[in-house]
Amino acid sequence: MKFAKALLISAVLASGVAYAEEMEPTDPAAIAREELMGTIGKNIGIVGDMAGGKTAYDAAAAEAAKAALVEATAKIEATFMDQGAADPASAAKPEIWANWDDFLVKAKAASDAAGALDVSSAEAIGAGMGALGGACKDCHTTYRMAKE
Repeated sequence: MKFAKALLISAVLASGVAYAEEMEPTDPAAIAREELMGTIGKNIGIVGDMAGGKTAYDAAAAEAAKAALVEATAKIEATFMDQGAADPASAAKPEIWANWDDFLVKAKAASDAAGALDVSSAEAIGAGMGALGGACKDCHTTYRMAKE
């Protein structure tokens, strides 16, 4: 069940990255946010694929993906601080800046989950993916534009 949940969360996050690639933002703040979210999505995909058995477990790749997740999630606040100009290609809802404190709570949950992710085995990754994916989903549900 945990592996299925991890795969579903990985698929949802990966589809968001694919959608973001269809329309490219022009505002520098939106571009920075999209790049950061792309880094997070890419690395969740790496560990998620290992957890789900889609790729073989690779300790070095898992450690590198975790390090990238920890680094990227720590940058969420700074990257989102500047709303920038209205950009129709941005997936960020304006509610982020209207509810900044709540957004930061959700960003911290993602950062905490990334830091707590045990990448010592595919099974350990699978056990931690629910918390990481759940934190991402919680924020995306509230603060990310739905795909049309």
